[in-house]
Amino acid sequence: MPESPLNSEARQRVLDAADRLFARRGYTAVTIKDIAAAVGIRHASLYHHVPGGKEQLYIEVTERNLRQHHAGISEAIRKHQGDLRAQLNAVADWLLTQPPMDMVRMVYSDMPDINAAAAERLSFMAVNSLIEPVAEALEQARQNGVIAHKDVGLVAGGLVGMIESLHAVPQDSLVQTRQAMAASLIDVMLRGLAKES
Repeated sequence: MPESPLNSEARQRVLDAADRLFARRGYTAVTIKDIAAAVGIRHASLYHHVPGGKEQLYIEVTERNLRQHHAGISEAIRKHQGDLRAQLNAVADWLLTQPPMDMVRMVYSDMPDINAAAAERLSFMAVNSLIEPVAEALEQARQNGVIAHKDVGLVAGGLVGMIESLHAVPQDSLVQTRQAMAASLIDVMLRGLAKES
């Protein structure tokens, strides 16, 4: 039985190429011709695999990435149940081994150029996938008396944002690994900046 065009290996190559291009350049800067060229097909043929064109591709690869992030972050937290520092370091390791999610570019450049309902759905999904699992771990730690801060959503968003920003440090500027930098930031977050008496 032949593969459906919606589940074919060729379609997966289209999704993977679109994913790489959107991650590097953003929605607006990528064209259907760019994606087709990256896969090695004519751009008209791309619509056979993705009838909704560029917008459908962007939405689909962003949803796929967010589902992967949710699963990876949730698993990292689950593996270190009861040890907040280990949980946050595992989340950092997950985020730093994945392609960056440039949320600032997505919010200010990509989302305004796609269907408003889809943009809203992706924004909600981003919070649910990237922030909520970390906020839940922080809330559990708060309930257990490990941390005192009550706005765990703010802390979770700040932590994820700080870790994601480490992707932007140029390789030749690194004096330590990104994971070591993340561990230092997590340490500061857990201990605070105030001088110990």
